[in-house]
Amino acid sequence: MIKALVFDAYGTLFDVHSVGKECNEIFPNKGDEISQSWRKKQLEYFFLRQLMERYKPFDEITKDALNYACKENGVELSEENEERLMNAYLELELFEEVENVLKELSDKKLVVFSNGSVNMIDPLVEQSSTNDYIDEVISADEIKQYKPTPAAYNHALERLDVKREEILFMSSNPWDITGAKSFGFNTAWINRKELVAEELDIQPDSVYSDLSGIREWK
Repeated sequence: MIKALVFDAYGTLFDVHSVGKECNEIFPNKGDEISQSWRKKQLEYFFLRQLMERYKPFDEITKDALNYACKENGVELSEENEERLMNAYLELELFEEVENVLKELSDKKLVVFSNGSVNMIDPLVEQSSTNDYIDEVISADEIKQYKPTPAAYNHALERLDVKREEILFMSSNPWDITGAKSFGFNTAWINRKELVAEELDIQPDSVYSDLSGIREWK
């Protein structure tokens, strides 16, 4: 029996590329490219820092990735616009179906588990309608170990005080789903971009195009 529904935040509940609107206002005709590069480097940087054992909080990694994305696209980022874009990350848009799905599943324990540092993920959840349904927010920054390390998933397990088989973990990120499944969680890959499955000998329990499919786990 599933007792806790655990959601990744970035790309799963919240659209990271909704910052593209702000990027386009500041850098006309280059906003989409900057948004894509920003997210790509954000992922690369926390993976690299985890491997090198040179941890930085997610907000600092996000800022470093933004600066790289701007340089890569040949634009100058002022301190004012850096702050503006970092603040935009605290107001990411929800995907369309999210609120209704959370509302329908509110009889379960609903949890956000993110690599985002507390000063990023808490304000993001609090300003959104998910705040009406989410019971707990867990950050990997609390133990300085990023997903997909086993230590990160174990931290969430200990915080929730349920058995790992009583958890359904959801993410749009294939690396996150692979890590969670390897750790022993039930998993649902929210494959919003219709990506090809990874060749890592570990497959999710379910695959859906958006969160609507997880109603099957009620």
